[in-house]
Amino acid sequence: MHQSARDVKRAGKSIAFVPTMGFLHEGHLSLIREARRLADIVVVSMFVNPTQFGPGEDFEAYPRDPARDSELAENEDTDILFIPEKQDLYPPGYETYIIQENLPGHLCGISRPGHFTGVMTIVAKLFNIIKPHYAVFGEKDFQQLAVIRKMVSDLNFDVKIIGSPTVRETDGLAMSSRNKYLSSGQRSSALTLYRALCDAKEMTAKGETRADALIDAAVQTISAAPETSIDYVKICDPDTLEDVAVIDRPVLMGLAVKVGRTRLIDNTILQPGSRG
Repeated sequence: MHQSARDVKRAGKSIAFVPTMGFLHEGHLSLIREARRLADIVVVSMFVNPTQFGPGEDFEAYPRDPARDSELAENEDTDILFIPEKQDLYPPGYETYIIQENLPGHLCGISRPGHFTGVMTIVAKLFNIIKPHYAVFGEKDFQQLAVIRKMVSDLNFDVKIIGSPTVRETDGLAMSSRNKYLSSGQRSSALTLYRALCDAKEMTAKGETRADALIDAAVQTISAAPETSIDYVKICDPDTLEDVAVIDRPVLMGLAVKVGRTRLIDNTILQPGSRG
């Protein structure tokens, strides 16, 4: 991969990179299409990164289908598919990790300590290996996108980070590799996440500016559905991820909910007095 990246740059071509954990869906494919638009060469990585999973999380069960993924990536004109093994990236004795002080201490980082250290470490390693001009991430993982942007700025990486809009199923459920875990009944419950976000946008458009009122309404909507357990519902500043009490500017509404044993996340931007 190092040699391929050097050859591409020596030829004067640009690289756009899409990091994934595999089990590709339409959301991933939309990132690949955006990468295709940006650069001469598209590199897609597939690696289920063990350092971003905590104890008791679904690392071993995380869905994997490299043959299917390879076909899907090829169909989107991916130039290079990079599928390293664990020992390639974390050899025996590995002990170097990236820590960020503030952004990981909000939203998903509260219930998943160490998660974003694992994310930043693997992304930094992949950037060093692939040397992309652009890297494309989905806005569904809003906190991840914010953390990566901050890391790139702080550590002077020569790569432009591109955020790509969330892709949804026809019923509104945000696309995720973990959706396959959901039973039909659980999927119905999972739709309350999107419904809660839509209701919050509607309430904000009608003039509601109290974050606690919007959060309470979302909690009621989600909690009424079977097999739901709320990790968080937050309204925060999109840059700092600090909680916001009064919506007097565009803010992020983010939520994480377990439906059965499956943890799902979603978010939207609330615009005060706008149906957006």
